[in-house]
Amino acid sequence: MKADCPRVLSIAGSDSGGGAGIQADIRTITNLGGHAMTAITAVTAQNSAGVTAVELMTPDMVLAQIWAVMDDFDADAIKIGMLGSPEIALAVAGFLKSVRNKPVILDPVMVATSGATLADERTIAAFEKIIPLSSLVTPNLYEMDRLGGDGAISGYQVPFLVKGGHGPDEILVDRLVGADGEIERWEGRRIDTRHNHGTGCTLSSAIATYLAQGYELAAAIGKARNYVRASLEAAPGFGAGHGPMGVPKT
Repeated sequence: MKADCPRVLSIAGSDSGGGAGIQADIRTITNLGGHAMTAITAVTAQNSAGVTAVELMTPDMVLAQIWAVMDDFDADAIKIGMLGSPEIALAVAGFLKSVRNKPVILDPVMVATSGATLADERTIAAFEKIIPLSSLVTPNLYEMDRLGGDGAISGYQVPFLVKGGHGPDEILVDRLVGADGEIERWEGRRIDTRHNHGTGCTLSSAIATYLAQGYELAAAIGKARNYVRASLEAAPGFGAGHGPMGVPKT
C-alpha cells in the first residue's frame, strides 16, 4: 500500500439518495486520497425529503464484511456511523476490542437530517460499549444531550467533538472536550443552505482519513471542518428537501 493512500473502513448504513451514510463516506475518503472500504449495517430507502424504509443487516453479516476487509487489506482508520440495532452495536464493539493502535471515529448517528429515527434507546445505550474503544466521538448537540450531556464526557478517557451546527446562533461553535474539560474550539459563520444532508458523515469520515494520513487530532478536525464547509458551498442543488452536499476541489 502506498503511504499516501490510507485504507479507511466505514461501518455505516447505505443512503439510496447518496447524500449521507456509506455513500458520503466513500465520496469523502476517495476525494481526500484514501482507499474506502465498507461494512454496511443497513440499507435505507431515502431521498432529500426523508427516509421511507430501513432494512437492517444481521450482526453476522456486518462482521463478515468487516473481517473480509481486515483479513486481506487491514485498515489505517475506522469510521463508525449508523449501526441500527443494539445487536449490531455490540458486535462492532466486540470487533473493536481486537483493534489496536488505529484511529476509531464514532459518529453516534441517532436521527437523519430529515428527522427519521435511526437509533432506538437500546442502540443508544449500546454506544456505551463502543465509546471507550474509540479515539474520538462526534455527536451533534441533540446526540450529546441523548448521551448524557457534557457531564457524561468525564466518565470516558475519550475526547468528544461536540458539533454546534444544530445551535440557533449565526456563529456556530464546535468544541473538542475531554474528561478534564474543553481542549479546543472552532468557530464559523453558518452557511445558509438547505443542501446540508450528510454533514456529520462527511466530517467524521474526513477526520478518519486525515488521521490515517498522520495528522494530529486537532489538525485533522480543523482540516475536516474546512472540507465540510467547502462541500456545503459546492452543493449541486439536487432534491426538493435537504439535498446532498457537493464535492469540493482538494
